[in-house]
Formats: sequence, C-alpha cells, structure tokens
Amino acid sequence: MKNPKDRRIVIVGGGTAGWMAAACLAHALKGRCGKIQLIESEEIGTVGVGEATIPPIQFFNTLLGIDEREFIKKTQATFKLGIEFRDWTRLGHRYFHPFGPHGVDMEAVAFHNYWLKLNQMGEGGPLDDYSLTSVAAAQGKFIRPSRSLPPGTPSLAYAFHFDASLYARYLRGYAESRGVERIEGKIVEVRQRPLDGFIEGVTLQGERRVDGDFFIDCSGFRSLILGQTLGVGFEDWSHWLPCDRALAVPCASVADITPYTRSTARRAGWQWRIPLQHRIGNGHVYCSEFISDDEAASILLANLDGEALADPRPLRFKAGRRQVAWKKNCVAMGLAGGFLEPLESTSIHLVQSALFRLLALMPVDDADEATIEEFNRLSAIEYEQVRDFIVLHYKAVERDDSPLWNHCRNMPIPEALQHKIDLFRNRARIARFDGQLFIEPSWVAVFLGQGIHPQHYDPLVDAMDIGEVRMRLAKIRETMRQTVAAMPSHEAFIGEHCRAEPVAA
Repeated sequence: MKNPKDRRIVIVGGGTAGWMAAACLAHALKGRCGKIQLIESEEIGTVGVGEATIPPIQFFNTLLGIDEREFIKKTQATFKLGIEFRDWTRLGHRYFHPFGPHGVDMEAVAFHNYWLKLNQMGEGGPLDDYSLTSVAAAQGKFIRPSRSLPPGTPSLAYAFHFDASLYARYLRGYAESRGVERIEGKIVEVRQRPLDGFIEGVTLQGERRVDGDFFIDCSGFRSLILGQTLGVGFEDWSHWLPCDRALAVPCASVADITPYTRSTARRAGWQWRIPLQHRIGNGHVYCSEFISDDEAASILLANLDGEALADPRPLRFKAGRRQVAWKKNCVAMGLAGGFLEPLESTSIHLVQSALFRLLALMPVDDADEATIEEFNRLSAIEYEQVRDFIVLHYKAVERDDSPLWNHCRNMPIPEALQHKIDLFRNRARIARFDGQLFIEPSWVAVFLGQGIHPQHYDPLVDAMDIGEVRMRLAKIRETMRQTVAAMPSHEAFIGEHCRAEPVAA
C-alpha cells in the first residue's frame, strides 16, 4: 500500500467543478497526500452557466474559510432567497419556492397542515405569508440572519447568484496558494495500466506526461476518463426530462437587483433570469423536437430586461447520469458524471456533495471496492431524488397550449415520484428520508404551486382548538410582516456591505 503522502491526485478539467475540487481537497488534505495537480486547456471552453446556487453553498465556502463579503465582491454576486416560477402550472400563474420553512411546526405536526385546515375554511391567506424568505423576496428585501429575531421566527435562508467563471477564478487563486499545481495543456492520450486497466496517467500535446494515483474527471460532457476511457455508460433520462438544448446570454441590468431567480415556462421549455451585480444572466432551456434553434433564440432575446451583451451561446445536452460515478481509480464530478437541467439550481451543489462524499470515503488502496460501491450507491440516490424533484415541475401542469406540455402532462413518471405525489395528495405528507437534499417545505411549495392539493390534512391538527390555531397563525404572519418591514432593500444591503467594483467595458 502506498504511503498517503506519496499518492498523487490529478484533476482533469478546470471550470467550476475542477477548481471546487482542487480548493476543497487542498484545504481538507493540508499536504497529507502528495501532489494535487489540475490540468486544463485555454483552448477548451467551459459550460459556465451555473450562476444560481442553493443554501448549502454557504457551508462549502465557510468550510474553506472564505470571507463572504470578499467572495461576493470578487464574483459580482447577489443574494438569492428562492425561485419564482411563472407560467409553469398554467399561463398567467405564479408561485414561489422559498428557501427555509413556512411558519413553525406545532405540537410535532408540520406547519402546513395547520395552514391547510384554515385554507379549507377560506381563511389564513397565502402560504407565502408565513415564509420569511417569501415575504422578503416579494418586497425586494434582504439582511443576514440575526440572533436578535423574535423567538419562533424562522431564519432567513439564502444562497447566491454569482458569475461562475469568476467563482472558478477565485477558487483557482485559493487552491494555488495552498499548493495545487495548475498545468496548461490539452490531453491527447489517457494511459491505463496493462494488468488491471487503472488509469496510469495522461499525455498532453507536446508529449508531456502527467502521472497520478487517483483521478478526478471534471472534463465536462466529454467525460474523458470515466466515460470515454473506462467505458462507463450513460443512463438516459430524456424520456422524463425532454429538454436537450439551451441558449445562454447576458444582458444589461435595468432595475433594482431582485433577490431571487426567476424561471418562466415557454411553449417548448423555460427561461432563466439570474441577476448579478454587473449584469443579468439569461438562458432558454428547450426541447429541439418542438422548436427550432432560431425560434428559441428569438424568444430568449425578446424577453430580456436590457440590451443583450453578447450573442446567445448554444449548449447541447442529455439529461441523465453515468451508470456509476467512480470506477477503478477515477471519480467523475460535474458534467462528466451526469447532467440535470438547472431548474432548481442544483448543478454546483452536486459537485459539492460529491466532494464531501469523496472526503468521507477517501480510498485507502486500489482494491477498496466496498468504498467505491458506497460512493456509487449514495451518488445514485442523490441524482435520482434531484431528478424526481425536477420532473415534478414538468409533470404537474395544467398547460395544454403546446406539444411539450401535452407530452409532459401525460408522460409516465418514476414510481418514487408517483408515490410522493399520491401521499401528499391523500394526506399532505411528504415521503422523504434524512439526508435528502430538498427539505419538506420545498416539496410543499412546489406541490401546492403546481396545483397538487391535499384532500386531507394531518388529523392531529384537530387536537388543537381552532381559535388557538387562528391566533398562532395570525401571530406568525404578523411577525413575518414586521420583521421584513425592518429590513433594508436587497440593493441597499449590497451597496452598504459588499458592492463589487464596476466591470471594465
């Protein structure tokens, strides 16, 4: 068995995934292994459209000791409280998926059950009134969570919008300052050991050889090592997620910076809007079976807030994942391991969670098959539950105005998702287990937002006097209103605490 200090880790590919891996490993290992090298080529572009995140990104940055204000300034970041969905359930309809809880659970019963009882009586108002993030987002407000909030007030959960290329650059500086070696070059050959097929090293243009003991494949859709070299097949999920192309374009900002992502359903897909400090990121995800590339570009450009700052950049993809994420001495992360469209901003998180799994299951030798199997088991579970959450948005629609939505409304779905829908519709219960990414309030927000309404609430709610229920919910609602009223605007908070330098023209 090789001494851990002599083991060499080679990361193939840069971009967000590669530099997240380099920064995380450099911090966690602190020189206890041999070299960490990252190979990337300026000739090969990165996808780089993942600009919206979810709250666990805070943990990643905190783990690395990153100063939040500096990070925000360096990446032109803004704060994100959730996602606004427009025209998904039906044309003209809107709902909000907030980060964090709705209200507070009472007597060991989930809050939404008490709200459902009042709602069935025509009382209680919108569920969003009981979510601090929803109320703040609707009013364009933001403040970092404070311990001075009134007792029982849910905390303000948030994530970030940032420029993915600037984030990769920021992490590159972090990683290189901690000993990671960046190698510029284009890989022309992946070499395997003759006896067992393990990856021995790669050869770059110019015949430079880079050898390693463990490889992290961050080569994007090419999946250069895991897919092309080791032959790991791809599990196609396009029958549930039919969108296969996207166009991305930045535009100028023309209004105050909103503290949320917006997703607007179009006739053959959906359009994202992600506000940064220096621009707005936009994109149109669509199904090429139902719309041409030129039509998709026209729809995107006709629905920008400001002047387009570049030509739309095309991307082609297929939803799904590699059959395993780890084979022999290679683990794939990011697009090399799978792709799920960024509808719920999970792309960067999937890299983060894969890194944490790797750190918890670092290989001890080449024959560590139990570790590999456990990594692959957990990776499959995570990808599938994120997949099901995204499929829910497509399946639970009333729209019948285009072929795409007719297809999605009538398509069969994974059994696990159908079980979740049936359980919520029957009893307002969420079928999930500890460790799943999306918490119960997220499922509630999307179920209700997409028109899936329970027939019954938890009968334990009836144990509380209806007058007590009304009083408690009214108090929670008023606390939300007063707390948000005291917050500064999102724009003002950024201006006072973390305004980035203007970007040169």
